[in-house]
Amino acid sequence: MEINYQETSKDLLVRIDIHEKYGSANIDVWTNELLQPQPDMNILDVGCGAGKLSFLFDDYTKGGAKITGGDFSEELLDKARAKNKERGSKIEFQFLDFNKPFNFADNTFDLCTSAFAIYYASNLDFTFGEAHRVLNPGGRLFVSGPLPENKQMFYDIIKEATNATIPPMPGSSRFKGDIFNTIDSIFAKTELHKFENHLTFPEVAPFIDYVRASLSEDRKLWTSMFNGKDEYEALIGKITDVATRWFNRDGKLVMTKVVGGILATK
Repeated sequence: MEINYQETSKDLLVRIDIHEKYGSANIDVWTNELLQPQPDMNILDVGCGAGKLSFLFDDYTKGGAKITGGDFSEELLDKARAKNKERGSKIEFQFLDFNKPFNFADNTFDLCTSAFAIYYASNLDFTFGEAHRVLNPGGRLFVSGPLPENKQMFYDIIKEATNATIPPMPGSSRFKGDIFNTIDSIFAKTELHKFENHLTFPEVAPFIDYVRASLSEDRKLWTSMFNGKDEYEALIGKITDVATRWFNRDGKLVMTKVVGGILATK
């Protein structure tokens, strides 16, 4: 087994499936209620991955919105294009690196979104400046990502299994600070909204599936804790032992996903 910290479609889709199967709330419903995309809108989905958010907006607007999804992963774009063709949708999926100038004219889009992606930008001022540039006057930016209190049980179990200090994660540690403040300095109006999803695991196995699928998402954590396949599997074994003790004590494992949604208006 090769240890690869680059996000893969498999890891991402496993986590999405677990959220939907074991969660108590639906982030798609929350997103649509918050944004209410309209059929006449021109929408840009930055870091679209396999197209989850793009397809959500396409369904909500009954195919009426003009939607462009951009990502730097050709693997994920291929999946999005295949699903797009299967659905008969008219979404345009194209390569987009949010660390470089967006290949769109000024004042093009009514809504620019990025779910669990853009907070990895190397230069926040540049990337959110580009989002601001391509939005129409009065257009909105929506960025979602984990808040600092996200999946606390996950980190508590790992801490107990390893006796290690958990480093701040790149997404959650920046979201309410650097990311919010940068967006707030560029846009005319900025709001922070909160979504909670309690994932209840009726057995240990799906929780461990989630742990394994978090390798790339929490790479800053993992790189400090193992080196190579054997150490990785030994670490997973320790985490499984602790999770099993917690499960036997409580009869279930409950992990709360806490997501922030920054909604800004140009």
